Amino acid sequence: MATNSAANLEDVPSVDLMTELLRRMKCSTKPDKRLILIGPPGSGKGTQSPIIKDEYCLCHLATGDMLRAAVAAKTPLGVKAKEAMDQGQLVSDDLVVGIIDEAIKKPSCQKGFILDGFPRTVAQAQKLDEMLEKQGAKVDKVLNFAIDDAILEERITGRWIHPSSGRSYHSKFAPPKVPGVDDVTGEPLIQRKDDTAAVLKSRLEAFHKQTEPVIDYYSKKGVVANLHAEKPPKDVTTEVQKVLS
Repeated sequence: MATNSAANLEDVPSVDLMTELLRRMKCSTKPDKRLILIGPPGSGKGTQSPIIKDEYCLCHLATGDMLRAAVAAKTPLGVKAKEAMDQGQLVSDDLVVGIIDEAIKKPSCQKGFILDGFPRTVAQAQKLDEMLEKQGAKVDKVLNFAIDDAILEERITGRWIHPSSGRSYHSKFAPPKVPGVDDVTGEPLIQRKDDTAAVLKSRLEAFHKQTEPVIDYYSKKGVVANLHAEKPPKDVTTEVQKVLS
């Protein structure tokens, strides 16, 4: 929401205001939670994240989106980030942690947050911890969406998409009536190039190499929960609730 939203509140329908107030009252009794989600592409992180967010009244922080938003809003950190990007450099860890620091002061993050896609290195994890410590907070749980690479490969390389409608199929779990053809239009289905076995293999290798040290770092602090991410989504949701209760 924009900072001038207070002036526009009188234009918000009463039912929306009441719904939001009731949501906040319900949320006020929930314990604070600061969570990190780690998992390879296709591990179901994206499915569970909104469920966790609503259940525990957290804000969802995707660092890529936040960086883009800070750049667009021309915040002091956003301006610095844009300079780095324009020069083809990586945005520094301090900057990203600064943007997270700014974000978690918003009312929507009052009960805590879900961090997705960060930290990716131990150095980032340490910087994040230092920043939270200054606020008298800490990471409560790291949810590790652990899943066998072979299962992921089956999940992802089986995905087929009908480009113009966005309909998606899966050769094993939700096949089209005719292989390679959209049910509705009869047009051919395509595979996203990210969904091919070769691309997936290199993405998974990079993922494991990068995140294993981060998982070790948080394991030593005793906050990692290894989820059985190969299970159906409902079962994973139940498992998450147990871990967070």
